[in-house]
Amino acid sequence: MKEIILCKYGEMALKGLNRGWFENLLLKDIRSRLSNIGKFTIKNSQCTIYIEGEKIDEAFEELKTVFGLATLSRAAVVEKDIDVIKRTAAEYLPQFLDGIKTFRAEAKRSDKKFPLTSPQIAAEIGGAVLGVMPQLKVNLDNADVTVRAEIREQAAYIHAGQVKAAGGMPYASNGKGLVLLSGGIDSPVAAYMMARRGVVIEALHFESFPYTSERAREKVMELAGLLAVYCGKVKVHVLSVTKIQEELRKFCDEEYFTLLLRRFMMRLAQRTAQLYECNALITGESIGQVASQTMNAIEVTDAVVSIPVFRPCIGMDKDEIVHLARNIGTYETSILPYEDCCTVFTPRHPKTRPELEKVLEQEKLIDIETLENESFDGLFTKELRKF
Repeated sequence: MKEIILCKYGEMALKGLNRGWFENLLLKDIRSRLSNIGKFTIKNSQCTIYIEGEKIDEAFEELKTVFGLATLSRAAVVEKDIDVIKRTAAEYLPQFLDGIKTFRAEAKRSDKKFPLTSPQIAAEIGGAVLGVMPQLKVNLDNADVTVRAEIREQAAYIHAGQVKAAGGMPYASNGKGLVLLSGGIDSPVAAYMMARRGVVIEALHFESFPYTSERAREKVMELAGLLAVYCGKVKVHVLSVTKIQEELRKFCDEEYFTLLLRRFMMRLAQRTAQLYECNALITGESIGQVASQTMNAIEVTDAVVSIPVFRPCIGMDKDEIVHLARNIGTYETSILPYEDCCTVFTPRHPKTRPELEKVLEQEKLIDIETLENESFDGLFTKELRKF
């Protein structure tokens, strides 16, 4: 009995005349990932990708992290003969049904020459399963597991219990963005959400040595490595804002400190994005979460850049962001107790409803251009790779 992996994609199937371009990107990503595991035969037909090779277990785990794939199934491949299909269902499917109470059977007959209809095929494989697992109950509305037979042109495929994959759009199908990666919970989630929509991710981290430690930088690099599980590789750019923060503390009103620092960060981020041909900035901000994330504060910080700023977490509450961080594997690293630059010289009473005119008056007290240039001259870059 030959076993393969069936990969189904979701919204990409709706892409009309452009679908082939998206499919090629997806297949390129899959081939690149699986080439590090072993030799596989990869075929694409009717919104399904067929993957055959020796290291199926390893390949299956890797494919869970591929953006653009909606579901995965391990499937037995047999000839299009109902007796063979029934026998295979009885032998192959019980491993996926152990410990469950209810199931249902479905069939899809793409090959209309096959003599049985889809409902008839479903009844046959359902009966075969009950013949070897009589303790199971059939539940057509809310089954624990669905077993399936797909009768396609080339063969019949028997499988059960589709596993949800990463979803979204193929990586690198929607431009490139620069995420401001702080080391907290929110920004890695924002990066993941944009990567899931096909955006190539690069990261920019601001540090404030010696007020922030080398361990804080290592934490950010670890987060980038976790994102590389999904993205393949992530470039991390690092800029120091130590001198900027010291000058702000020396010459500016404390209540404006966070806003002024954020405006510096946005200007430096835009320069970095333009240098590395990123089309947009990405932040992990959630409206109202902290003083710098009120609507007024966001308006003031966005005023210094001309490229789009994407905030995929903007309408999420903290519990939702934490839940997603746990799912993608970044949460435990994000909560490590290493400070970031935003915790340095934090004002006791930050402005939550700033007026742009007053912010501009504060900026006249410092040499913005010189401070930015000094920071940008120290740009450091490291690439984290999964494969």
